[in-house]
Amino acid sequence: MSNSVLSHVCDEAVFKKVFDTHFQTVRNFIYIKCKDEAQADDLTQDAFVKLWNNCKKVTRDKAVSYLFTITKNAFFNAFEHQKVVLKYKSIKKDKANIEDPEFLMREKEFQAQLNDAINQLSDKQREVFLLNRIEKKKYREIAELLDISVKSVETRMQRALEQLRASIKNYKI
Repeated sequence: MSNSVLSHVCDEAVFKKVFDTHFQTVRNFIYIKCKDEAQADDLTQDAFVKLWNNCKKVTRDKAVSYLFTITKNAFFNAFEHQKVVLKYKSIKKDKANIEDPEFLMREKEFQAQLNDAINQLSDKQREVFLLNRIEKKKYREIAELLDISVKSVETRMQRALEQLRASIKNYKI
């Protein structure tokens, strides 16, 4: 066989070696993201099926990165789909609750507490939080705007979220 044919993963022995060597690593990688064993197994198996179906397009030296990319993208697609489903359910629930006076009162109280909690953040934390969550700016954009590193933005955002969670955790809805 020619060298170019052997460089692809279509050969069963090559594919089996890639599978045996990397299945658990890819599975563990995606499990860390999704925290669901069944989903991690499914996503990993799907990635290997896609690898096999595209074996002529994927060289042996790119197989592992292909698997990680396919698995990660499939997880993010599933995650985005779940967000849409939850948002739709939330909209339906909100429409049902919109005329409930008690719900409206609790929502108003919660909004007031959230505003208080945001106001209790340090100026730097509040600035990063509002730029990210209200103005929808990415960390990189915030870093450029404030002339700080992306790591500083991440740290400020993390501390802001921790403080907000602690403040709001005590709120009874």
